[in-house]
This record gives sequence, structure tokens and C-alpha cells, in this order.
Amino acid sequence: MQTLPVVAVPEAAPVSSSRRLPDWLKRKLPSGNENFFTHNLLRDLKLETVCENARCPNRPECYSRRTATFMVLGNVCTRPCGFCSVPRGETVELEADEPARVAEAAERLGLKHVVITSVTRDDLPDGGAEHFYQCVTAVRERTGSAVEVLTPDFMGNVAAIDRVIESKPDVYNHNLETVPRLYRRVRGRANYRRSLDLLLQVKNREPNMVTKAGLMLGIGETIEELFDGLADLRAVKCDVLTLGQYLAPTLKHIPVARYVPPQEFDEIAVRARWLGFKQVVAGPFVRSSYHADEMVPKS
Repeated sequence: MQTLPVVAVPEAAPVSSSRRLPDWLKRKLPSGNENFFTHNLLRDLKLETVCENARCPNRPECYSRRTATFMVLGNVCTRPCGFCSVPRGETVELEADEPARVAEAAERLGLKHVVITSVTRDDLPDGGAEHFYQCVTAVRERTGSAVEVLTPDFMGNVAAIDRVIESKPDVYNHNLETVPRLYRRVRGRANYRRSLDLLLQVKNREPNMVTKAGLMLGIGETIEELFDGLADLRAVKCDVLTLGQYLAPTLKHIPVARYVPPQEFDEIAVRARWLGFKQVVAGPFVRSSYHADEMVPKS
């Protein structure tokens, strides 16, 4: 009988907000003008990205590679999640030409794998599902690129989720973010079971569609809770897993409980692959859409 690999995890200790980042979380800024090209193009087309709104540490690198994760449905969210820097407040009306602008940006950047995400819009009857459909369709018609969606949970609205599935994204991504015990503190009005049910709905509707999910580490979870969550993801046939280090965007957000060393990420990835994920990407700088084109399982 195959034995589950063991991950030795040190006792988690609080991280002082004044403590310097460990060396493995320090990186040099890329050189060259591609960063400015991407930034200026997005500004010219008046597009939002999760790279900027979520203060992603990988933004300089990704922009330098002429890639970005498009964030549609505005830049104001309706949910107060404790880990996220996207502002909450009064939402804006949907922009009918946004799908066309996303498609133009994807073409001008030369993207072969386009990632589209959004703020959560609980104020919309369908949560923005039709807008996702229009964005995916516009990108594919203009570029022929593979498309990955990273959606909110649509409050469990089955018809809304089906509408996104009907756009035939190559990858359907929906993040768990953390373990059930921390949901109320970390994810506000989200629901752990609802997120799992969304991923299961995708697989039930389109068995061959790649499903993907991610969690943040170092936010207060235990290793046992983490692997219970990974087992839950495999139970709904999730294909791809991303695991990254949680970094508090500001001092007002949930503080980091522990910085997870790169070696530990590697050990966790080995054990996660043993559970049956087709692809596991884990590391301090990993985010759900970081190098997304390299995360798709080879058929």
C-alpha cells in the first residue's frame, strides 16, 4: 500500500508587522520597457487588472512578460474579504464595450492564454455571468487564444454558473482561498461548501473542462486543515491546484501568521500530487493566475 508522504511543519508563530520579509520573499525588479508597454496599454484601453488592484507582488514580472490578468465588472467589490485590497463600496454600471476592449488588449499583448477574473458583484441578478460570457466570446473570436476564467461564486446561482460554462473556457478557476475554520474571518460572506459545489457543477456539466482552485498559506491554517481542504477539492474532481504565500496588502488586513519556506511548499506539493491533482504549482510567489499558461495539464 502506498504511504502518504509526510510534511514536517514547524509550530506556527505570529509574525510581527515590523519584521522584515524573509530572503526568499525578496526579488529584483525586472529591467526593460515591456513593463511600461503593458501598463500604458491597459491605461489607454481603460482596463482594470487584478495585478494592480490586488497589489500582486508579481505584477512587475508579469507586465514585463506582456501579460496581465484582466479584472472585469468594475474595480469595486460587494464583499468585505479580510485578505483582499480591492475596495468595497458603491459599484458602477457595466460597460458594454469592456469585452471588446479586453479582446483588443489580449491581441495587442500577443497573449496565447488569457485570464479573466472579476470583482464580486452580488448586486447584479446574475452576478455578472453574462458579462463573463461576452468577454470570453470576444477574446476567442478576436485572438483564438485559450481562455481561463477565475470567477466569484455567483451566490450559488446555478443558471449563472452554467452561463459561464456555456462560453467554453479552457480552464474554469475558482479559489477556496483558505480552510473552513477561517472562512468567516478571511472570506466574509463566502461559503466553503458553495465554492466546492461550483467546481463540482462545472465537472458535472463539462467533464473535460479543466477545473482549478487555489489557497493561500500562512494565514493561520494547520497542515491537517490544509490537506482536509485538498481532499475536498479532489472529491469534486478539481484538476489543478495553486498554493502561495499570503501577504497582507496593508496593516489593516489580516496579518500574516507564518512565512512558509520554499522547501515546505515543495514538500506540500509532492503530497498534493499524491492525492491525484493533474497539476500542482506551489511556492511563495505563486498566485492563481501566475504563469497560468504553464499550469494547464498536458492532454
